[in-house]
Amino acid sequence: MNVHFTRSRAILTAAGLLLAVAAPTAYATLDTAGPPAPPVRGEPYVESRLLFGTARPDGGPAVTDAQFTRFVDREVTPEFPEGLTVQSGRGQWRDAGGVIEKERSYELILLYPVAKAAVNDPKIEEIRRAYEKAFGQEAVGRVDDRARADF
Repeated sequence: MNVHFTRSRAILTAAGLLLAVAAPTAYATLDTAGPPAPPVRGEPYVESRLLFGTARPDGGPAVTDAQFTRFVDREVTPEFPEGLTVQSGRGQWRDAGGVIEKERSYELILLYPVAKAAVNDPKIEEIRRAYEKAFGQEAVGRVDDRARADF
């Protein structure tokens, strides 16, 4: 009976030591795991967003919806026939003279495969230059991000 008591005590002591050593590791794993990662979908794409203001620096009439639509139809659609998105908005920026301009604006969104980035970059730059020239703009903003897209 004494041997049985000693054996039980040894087993309990070993179990206690095992828990004391393993528990902090288990809890540390729980703390750093975080939520499971979402599944990766789609293919690698570039998302280019162009920001077009409508106020003219020379004080002329603002670019109208019809003028902007014609510009997109002539200058953008032929270069990006796969698709695009145009959103209307309100924007502001500080012009070259230091004045904060608040104006109606458009955001043009282009999505294209990463493999076409080098070919599309000069096309996008030409669109920016064409808008600046056609409507007397100081600049057209551009934002490029990596994205994954699935159609």
